[in-house]
Amino acid sequence: MAPPTTSKETTVEYTEVEQKYRLTGPAQPVKSTLTRLEAKPGTPSRQIDTYYNAPHRDFLATEIISEWLRVRVEDATASLNFKRWHPLEAAMKTHCDEYESTVSDPEAITRLLAALDYKKIAVVDKVREEWTTSDGQIAVAFDEVADLGTFIEFEFKGEADSVEAATACLDEFIADLGAALGERVHAGYPHLVLGR
Repeated sequence: MAPPTTSKETTVEYTEVEQKYRLTGPAQPVKSTLTRLEAKPGTPSRQIDTYYNAPHRDFLATEIISEWLRVRVEDATASLNFKRWHPLEAAMKTHCDEYESTVSDPEAITRLLAALDYKKIAVVDKVREEWTTSDGQIAVAFDEVADLGTFIEFEFKGEADSVEAATACLDEFIADLGAALGERVHAGYPHLVLGR
């Protein structure tokens, strides 16, 4: 007999739904609009993300990369993160499974991964300023990425019954924002660093 369905199984728990754009103009007009919408700004922080390849499964072997393992060091905190993007074989991803946990000793995690033959494949060094809408549904991140430029990311943080519902919420927010955004970017920062 199958176990009963819980509310967590019908929401986007452990699922990330986001959209990224390259900012071609200044960020201040977008921030001014967010302020008028009563979104709350966070404190800018430097994030150094180191990406690893697994010894048992080459994340880079396929033409379309769908999996990333990352260690992030940010100010006084650190985290370990794994993402698997869907649809797996599609160039245009809609969402990802995301599993992340804080770690107290990033150096120990780095040494652990090296001892298990995980290889560093990319480093993304960026300064992020994250804003949150007044209802907490959407996070808006302004990223200054070393050697890549300026980007803006919109991530759904609320509760939704499906990826489609979360995506629709993002689409509506971005349209209502009325901001002059650059081209939509369908690749993650490690993709761009690697030229993929």
